[in-house]
Amino acid sequence: MTLRTATPEDLDAIMALERASFPTDAWSDAMMREELRSPHGRYLVLEEAGRLIGYGGIRAVHGGTDADIQTIALAESARGRGRGRGLLRSLLTEAGDRGAREVFLEVRADNPVAQALYVSEGFAEIARRPNYYQPDGVDAIVMRLDLRGWLAARAEPNPAAEPNPAAEPNPAAEPNPAAEQNPAAEPNPGAESNPATEPAASEAGACT
Repeated sequence: MTLRTATPEDLDAIMALERASFPTDAWSDAMMREELRSPHGRYLVLEEAGRLIGYGGIRAVHGGTDADIQTIALAESARGRGRGRGLLRSLLTEAGDRGAREVFLEVRADNPVAQALYVSEGFAEIARRPNYYQPDGVDAIVMRLDLRGWLAARAEPNPAAEPNPAAEPNPAAEPNPAAEQNPAAEPNPGAESNPATEPAASEAGACT
């Protein structure tokens, strides 16, 4: 599995996954193209066996204090193996590198799997936007993460993770990857997709 920065050449593959993940509120090709070109964000793609199986993007202006998860999506066949979590963590690390202190996102109220992932990483609900996702009329849950706290927690040594010299390596055990995604009509910086500015995102939700 390969995680790398998305390029304009990935647009067709990204949009194929976007439409499969968010059939009723997928972004347009033009919206996604502008997101990939924007200097204020970064998009990552996951590839396996030469096939794009996931992508995610963050809006984080260099030197700004806030960042927004614009979208995260994972192919259905690739979900349930930790790839969404890995992708989310990579985006959060990028936000920290750009100086952000808080990260926001929006997730569909009818997507409990995505909500559970975000909560497990430290996001907390701060508001709701009624009927945000159209044409489905689904509410958006706005969530916030204290990124400084998240980064500090990950920097602390974990005694449980220390190597045990007495334990022999287990060749059968291999790390398990993850997945996630986002939904809507216009990407925007405040929370996965901020309807007040730019195209709203596809939610931060098709994943596990």
